[in-house]
Amino acid sequence: MKSFSTSLEVQPEQIDGLGHVNNIHYLQWVQDVAQAHWEVLTKKIEKPLGIWVVRSHMITYKQPALMGDLLTLKTYVKQSRGVLSERIVEILNTEQTVLAVCSTQWCYLNKESKKPEAISPEIINLLHG
Repeated sequence: MKSFSTSLEVQPEQIDGLGHVNNIHYLQWVQDVAQAHWEVLTKKIEKPLGIWVVRSHMITYKQPALMGDLLTLKTYVKQSRGVLSERIVEILNTEQTVLAVCSTQWCYLNKESKKPEAISPEIINLLHG
């Protein structure tokens, strides 16, 4: 499994009335790290590829992220079959404590028709190889 990580610092505008990061920002981070990983994996591919859309998110919050926290977002694709792929994103603090885990089911679409398309062996190899 090919993993990818990136880091960020919690910003004031991401804090909600309860004093911790608002849920919407976790989901944005999940999508951002997935996109960044895809771009790294496909940067040397010149032929047209499909696009990914979210089918579902399942996020479990374990501890809150707070203002100024330095976070690591770690992601990998757990499995791919047919048109669907399950991606895991872990959000960790500097002590490597898991603050949240998200399992997202992504659907691979043909870029032109916007219809589901089977994930090719080449793409599966990129994600899992």
